[in-house]
Amino acid sequence: MIRNLPEYCPVLIVGAGPAGSTTSLFLEKSGIDHILIDKASFPRDKICGDALSGKVVSVLADLGIDYLNEVENDPVNFRPCHGISFISPSGSRLSVPFKTKAAGKETAAGFLSRRIDFDHFLVKHIKPGRLFENCELVSLEEMPDGIIATVKQNGIVGSIRADLVIGAEGERSIVAKQLAGYVKSKEHYSASVRAYFSGVAIGPEKEYIELHFLDKALPGYLWIFPMTHDLWNVGVIVPSETVSAKKINLKNLLDDLIQNHPLVKDRFVNAKMETPVMGWGLPLGSRKWKLSGTRFLLAGDSGSLIDPFTGEGIGNAMFMGKLAAEAAKKAVEAGNFSAQYLTQYEKSVYDSLWQELKIGKTLLRLLGFPSIFNFVIRKASTNDKLKETITCMFEDIGLRDKMRNPLFYIKLLLNR
Repeated sequence: MIRNLPEYCPVLIVGAGPAGSTTSLFLEKSGIDHILIDKASFPRDKICGDALSGKVVSVLADLGIDYLNEVENDPVNFRPCHGISFISPSGSRLSVPFKTKAAGKETAAGFLSRRIDFDHFLVKHIKPGRLFENCELVSLEEMPDGIIATVKQNGIVGSIRADLVIGAEGERSIVAKQLAGYVKSKEHYSASVRAYFSGVAIGPEKEYIELHFLDKALPGYLWIFPMTHDLWNVGVIVPSETVSAKKINLKNLLDDLIQNHPLVKDRFVNAKMETPVMGWGLPLGSRKWKLSGTRFLLAGDSGSLIDPFTGEGIGNAMFMGKLAAEAAKKAVEAGNFSAQYLTQYEKSVYDSLWQELKIGKTLLRLLGFPSIFNFVIRKASTNDKLKETITCMFEDIGLRDKMRNPLFYIKLLLNR
């Protein structure tokens, strides 16, 4: 038997990344008994772009102002992000500042933090005894009185029965495969590679993240993010269908762009690669996936809710974790774990995120027309009114929806 692992708990969370940890922290606030397992031991690294969006800031504020204060007062592990720069294939740059309020205070709209640091930050706040590290989910068995999870920790096999299982273990989720019937589809995936560099020359905006939509990477992009520890997170993301169709080697593409592309190569003259180039897959929220069923919920990458345009997933993962905790609390208190009852979780997720994800899907398609993208970025960079509109789009999803409407681009052409 695995030491201290109970035979039963009301809620079992699989995966202690941002989605799972957030679910645990909100369940703790609600007084709901639960167990959290993860196959890794923390701190552990995770291949990622390391950008923490405004959703992350908002969820941290909802957990408690102390969380946000801790992030703001830790410059070693968290770097404020005050804006984003879009660089078009022709080289036009649109720099969009953003600021937000969380818990009634002015704060940076986002932060940059290595996943080894951020995930550990979340895990450290989990109540002792809740988290079982080096504990891997092996299989799930549906029973009339719950779900039996077989797990393995340090070679020892054990099991735990739960009324509800929350899958939050990422894009290779066993919960998603066994309980939701997930099958990977290139049509709804992007592929990415990343490495950490030192010595990268600072761009025009010191504390902005940069998305370079370079011709060779379309309909994806090269990102350059300034991190803590005097590092830069640099990588490329391209839709999996494009990678397959064009037989793209992403590691070679990254190397080619930073060494040879005229828009970025000068930034890397004195740069040194500090880590190997590593890759991972991103399950996109470009269609509505099944997020719930009898006795299970999916959160984070397990539920395939990464923004198709930006590739950002941590904010959505934590937001889903918050909603999953709310749904789990209701289910436990009602003693109802039926598929019909748990669909309220799926509805709440898509009511909150689907419009934004549809916009991301539309903007991704826009990248298939570089001339239009060049025009929009060039126009916005020289038109203060349009730049202000796009800035507001980061705070107002209704305004951002305008970019899905062809009339938006017609008005641009007519200077209206």
